[in-house]
Amino acid sequence: MSKPVVAITRPKDRAKKACEIVEKLGGKAVLAPTLDLKPVNTQSLKDLVANKDQLDWIVFTSPTTIVSLNKFYPNFLNELTCKIAVIGNKTGKLVEKQGLSVDLMPDDFTAEGLIEEFKKNNVTDQTIGIPRTASARPVLPEELEKLGNTVILAEAYKSLFPMDEKAVKELIEKIKNHEIDAITFTSPLTVENFFTIAEDKQKIAELLNDNLLTVSIGPITAKVLDKYEVNHIYPDTYTVPDMMELLFKTLEERC
Repeated sequence: MSKPVVAITRPKDRAKKACEIVEKLGGKAVLAPTLDLKPVNTQSLKDLVANKDQLDWIVFTSPTTIVSLNKFYPNFLNELTCKIAVIGNKTGKLVEKQGLSVDLMPDDFTAEGLIEEFKKNNVTDQTIGIPRTASARPVLPEELEKLGNTVILAEAYKSLFPMDEKAVKELIEKIKNHEIDAITFTSPLTVENFFTIAEDKQKIAELLNDNLLTVSIGPITAKVLDKYEVNHIYPDTYTVPDMMELLFKTLEERC
């Protein structure tokens, strides 16, 4: 087949690597972010920073949290004395770039995977800080509290509706014109916002099912695709490189 055209819907400031992988694997990337991320210095983040010495653990669920802390509190990470848990390789590598060690990272890069690791390590009666976006799923803090821990949530960034709707509408037109071979989604909100912008949701779902390969980064995002009745695949390891490897392997098998 000719060079596959792959739509990338993740935030622009986190899409560079995905686009590079697509090009490396012999495809053409079309960037249409359906989500924007904005670091914010909220009162809850200020409170977390002020009480950092009370923390037994801090959990980083995404690179954007670390970017936000470095922007507003450049010395925060280097002054941490607590243990560090992360979700995902990319977040872990960013922590290590700061000269810190990661104490806990699940093989399953989800909140559920991290909860299981905390259970295995009998983490209870601890104070755990979780800086993240306010729109994140509640499962992590709720389950950690059920284990007997005190959880301090802090909003470190906002997950915003895409500021450039034009790019997403242009992507939808390309999908209608059969100019896209595959589309990728890396979080539940990338799916939700995509379908919010799509005027005829049922028609777009049908087009994705009939003409495109839809790839989710993992099962949590896949559940939202299920809601819109979109057929999809996702890799065994929930990372962008693994997602792209699966995408191109599947396209080749279909030829």
